[in-house]
Amino acid sequence: MHGEYKAPGGKLVVVDLDVEDGALRDVRVAGDFFLEPDEAILAINGALEGAPSTADATELAARITAALPESTVMFGLTAEGIGIAVRRALAHATEWSDYDWQLVHAGPQEPALHMALDEVLTAEVAAGRRAPTLRVWEWASPAVVIGSFQSLRNEVDPGGAAKHGMTVVRRVSGGGAMFVEPMSTITYSLSVPESLVSGLSFADSYAYLDDWVLGALGDMGIKAWYQPLNDIATEAGKIAGAAQKRMVGPDGGPGAVLHHVTMSYDIDADKMLEVLRIGREKMSDKGTRSAKKRVDPLRRQTGLAREQVIENMIASFRDRYGLTAGEVTADELARAEELVRTKFATEEWTARVP
Repeated sequence: MHGEYKAPGGKLVVVDLDVEDGALRDVRVAGDFFLEPDEAILAINGALEGAPSTADATELAARITAALPESTVMFGLTAEGIGIAVRRALAHATEWSDYDWQLVHAGPQEPALHMALDEVLTAEVAAGRRAPTLRVWEWASPAVVIGSFQSLRNEVDPGGAAKHGMTVVRRVSGGGAMFVEPMSTITYSLSVPESLVSGLSFADSYAYLDDWVLGALGDMGIKAWYQPLNDIATEAGKIAGAAQKRMVGPDGGPGAVLHHVTMSYDIDADKMLEVLRIGREKMSDKGTRSAKKRVDPLRRQTGLAREQVIENMIASFRDRYGLTAGEVTADELARAEELVRTKFATEEWTARVP
């Protein structure tokens, strides 16, 4: 069995192993990390040898930590990361490079249609009818997108939304509200097979699926990092938030994961405060007293046009994993438009948590 894991900001860890009578055998850890002293790698392999195949990543990490020489120094490597790589091997996880990735980047579309396309395309990936897909959104109108479990009245000021022509829609994933203006927001979705995140905890899957965009931002001179559970941050403040939805496959089999991210290219903070009801508790949670200080736009940090930032992000993904231009099929679009009519544009769905 073979498993790989690269933690954000870390190095690649590769684990090859067998399982006999419920125990790990012939464990071999490798990768492009740095480790001192040399014999520490033997201690790591030895600590994993014979471990129960049911042990989770935390238990495996504890075994490794207890076995390491006191003088051990790790660079780009952690005991937890090795444990995750083992779990991915045992779960027969797939890797980014196993797939022919498809890019969907169409013209501006209405907010409700974006919600529907996320559901349809991810369901198609779960069914095996669509390749794993990176979809970059273009917005036809301003919007507030609330999380699946958020209270409509608690999150959105209807007077402010009406004043600024904001459509309010509810997405299928959890998380917080998104304030969207077409030329001030960068949004993308990843629709991926569940096997890509096999062996990862829910929290670890966020970091894993965000890693490529951290690299893309780094290429543009922005030092960014994953901030649990679902933010991407820099020294200047938060620049993006992510959300996920898991979808089961046909007949309850392996499914797919929808992972979508909204990034602030620019933002009218005063307008946002008129539209969103951002409570004091949320502010204290983020360690700041002002909503205006929570988000630091990419326009200021990069000095690049929005279109150039998007182009750079797509190029970075393509360089890492390959990317073929694709499109939403006629059948997928028809199904999405039907979902707009029956679900995403309805008051019943939008106000399902009043």
